[in-house]
Amino acid sequence: MRPYRALALAALALAFVVVVVGAHVRLSDAGLGCPDWPGCYGKSIPGDIAHPDALAKAWKEMGHRYLAGTLGLLILFLAIFGWRFKRSRWLSTSIVLVVVFQATLGMWTVTMLLKPAIVTAHLLGGMTTLALLCWLALSLFEHSPDSGMSQLKKWSAVALAALAVQIALGGWVSANYAALACSELPGCAGGMDYRNAFHVFRELGQTPEGELLSLDALRAIHWTHRLFALVAAAAIAWAAVRAWVLSRMLAVILGILVAAQFSLGVANVALGLPLGLAAAHNAGAAALLVALVVLNFFAFRGLRPSS
Repeated sequence: MRPYRALALAALALAFVVVVVGAHVRLSDAGLGCPDWPGCYGKSIPGDIAHPDALAKAWKEMGHRYLAGTLGLLILFLAIFGWRFKRSRWLSTSIVLVVVFQATLGMWTVTMLLKPAIVTAHLLGGMTTLALLCWLALSLFEHSPDSGMSQLKKWSAVALAALAVQIALGGWVSANYAALACSELPGCAGGMDYRNAFHVFRELGQTPEGELLSLDALRAIHWTHRLFALVAAAAIAWAAVRAWVLSRMLAVILGILVAAQFSLGVANVALGLPLGLAAAHNAGAAALLVALVVLNFFAFRGLRPSS
């Protein structure tokens, strides 16, 4: 049983790395560093690329693919162990299916030339994999029963749902390169085109009619993400407040993470989206997701975290 737990924790840690590295690849404009799939310029290892910048982007993209492939193998082994030890069999199998679909989305991201709907779905698939692996890892350890934790069901679920929406909005901002569409704080000067901003079935940088996507549409995408950040932050902060009496450790972690994430969002706008801060903002979202999955696990299972 110990190897199964160790494997689950290793997969969880690697999933976090894959999500963060994927964000770095996207933010550094290396999403098409390899124009083909699954190879890179027809090879398994990038090479014979004269331009140094193109070679660097190719290595970033292939590095991400190899990390994701390793994660896929770990998850496959998790499912095999799950059926062998008769623990979390259907959950581990479900994660395998999610990863298969996630790999398909990764292929479509390249072959469909970074279509925003596919890029956003790929981000959500990575976050879903991370969340499911977190739940699986938690289920493999022993915890003390505590019916009082069930009081947190509603607020922990609301906070998780709010974060999921905010992650989707953040993915839509990133997929449409709208992160700098509003450079002012706290407001956003200019018009808003919501009709084209959230039309899902369109090409990158274009309206459904094939025209150039306006700055007003990009501004609407950014502004919606920024406004909903207030809703998500309030929901998570309230869940932390409610958790304080039952688990101060979880409450403090949630409070620190939501404050840090909100600050990173503000800093990205104020400083013009430096790559390191932008990647840290994505890492913060992943960390918040893990923390909220942990809170929901204990709330819905009626268990108390050991601390």
